[in-house]
Amino acid sequence: MKYDPINSGLFIKNRKNFMAQMKPNSIAVFNSNDIYPVSADSTLPFEQHRDIFYLSGVDQEESILVLFPECPKPEFREILFLRETNEHIAVWEGEKLTKEKAYASSGIKTVFWLQDLEKIMFELMSYAETIYINTNEHYRANVETETREDRFTKWLREKYPAHSVAKSNTILQRLRSVKDNIELNLIQTACDITEKGFRRVLGFVKPGVWEYEIEAEYIHEFVRNRSKKFAYTPIIASGNNANVLHYIENNQQCKAGDLILMDVGAEYANYSSDMTRTIPVSGRFSDRQKEVYNAVNKVKNEATKMLVPGTIWADYHIEVGKIMTSELLELGLLDKADVQNEDPNWPAYKKYFMHGTSHHMGLDTHDYGLLHEPMKANMVFTVEPGIYLPKEGFGIRLEDDVVVQENGNPFNLMRNIPIEADEIEELMN
Repeated sequence: MKYDPINSGLFIKNRKNFMAQMKPNSIAVFNSNDIYPVSADSTLPFEQHRDIFYLSGVDQEESILVLFPECPKPEFREILFLRETNEHIAVWEGEKLTKEKAYASSGIKTVFWLQDLEKIMFELMSYAETIYINTNEHYRANVETETREDRFTKWLREKYPAHSVAKSNTILQRLRSVKDNIELNLIQTACDITEKGFRRVLGFVKPGVWEYEIEAEYIHEFVRNRSKKFAYTPIIASGNNANVLHYIENNQQCKAGDLILMDVGAEYANYSSDMTRTIPVSGRFSDRQKEVYNAVNKVKNEATKMLVPGTIWADYHIEVGKIMTSELLELGLLDKADVQNEDPNWPAYKKYFMHGTSHHMGLDTHDYGLLHEPMKANMVFTVEPGIYLPKEGFGIRLEDDVVVQENGNPFNLMRNIPIEADEIEELMN
């Protein structure tokens, strides 16, 4: 891995918190992701399943974590199953986890090779009454592929049909949404790498550059700072491309006078960052562009103040909508009649700002978190309002990542990334 080793105390604590919420006499099982094929012998780069990583720190394919806090055999209360490594694998694929290194990473003492899985699971299931299966129930999830986790769950339920079934996901949604200080430091590192990429781009952009060249500048800076990739597919959208919310082609030339909306973030140690900045291709905003830019920045700053313990996500978005409505009236994009006659289910401001303002962020860019439950300290949220003006040929979105605090305003993990219009112009010139 490119990232520095993570203190195994994080994963020990995460397992302890998870097991404390399990039903009596129950087992929970977590699988690594598959390595997904492309064609012939080509595969996509491996991405670890975030749940097994969160609970063990294991960042390797063909790994399984089993938790059984009340097992009569104490040594079987936490078990890792790994693909057996050998000298041949080390030569052809590189070094894999040994049992000793798996313990160092995870804090789990009992490590077996995968060929022992069925035998040991048979013994464990004879003691247990309930099995926790790990299903993907994120509110944005739309998965068509059968995962390794799915296949294992199918096998488990067919082989042990008499056991009760419970869900890991509800526990994980709550646990993963509140970050440990070690996690916050990892996310901060991802944000700091993103800052380096952005500052590099500010010195690179000028009329005539291509969107994909800007993308290349980012990934250059990310990889040289121990990130393996973008945290998500980057958006480099110049001119009217910014009005396509998920524009990812990044294949157009940037023209003088246009703006570039850049929604990019580095990952670090599987943790995400999520930044959006909008900058002028020529290094200067027009008066109109700056007027709209400052309105978006004001909405972002006011919205950020509302991310405090006890806030309900849906109520927060209603309040942000009121702030945005006020700004759109000031800009002349809405009038009082638009607001008075608006459809409550699709308020007038949605014509120019049609997406949400914030989502949880962490191991996943759109991270775990139950939106109907009040916000808590140490949750991390994006704040990303935008105003999109196809008729004027530009769109502006600004986005920071912030940590909810026990008291006071959220802590901005992107506080060092330039965002004020005047500072952007100064740095570009």
